[in-house]
Amino acid sequence: MATTLRSIRGVVPLLDRILVQRMKAEAKTASGLYIPEKNVEKLSEAKVLAVGPGALDKDGKHIAPSVAPGDRVLIPPFGGSSVKIGDEDYLLFRDAEILAKLTDEK
Repeated sequence: MATTLRSIRGVVPLLDRILVQRMKAEAKTASGLYIPEKNVEKLSEAKVLAVGPGALDKDGKHIAPSVAPGDRVLIPPFGGSSVKIGDEDYLLFRDAEILAKLTDEK
């Protein structure tokens, strides 16, 4: 029996899992030409939507996740567990699989 989710809010990551949505690449060139969807590259940048409570180390101490909902992060081009809700694709990664946290500092 399959469960159909109507909203991403129905997905709550467990342990050190992080739910992200890959950012969409620009489908239009600087000169205004539209690029076909199949030719648009996947970006390695994603937005964190939800974060699990964290994991426990071998001594039983709590390890808090390194990111929070709303953060922008770099993710590997492959990996993670795919979650599809409606027409949208989301990914679940472990905290250690996130490559970097992006900030707007200059």
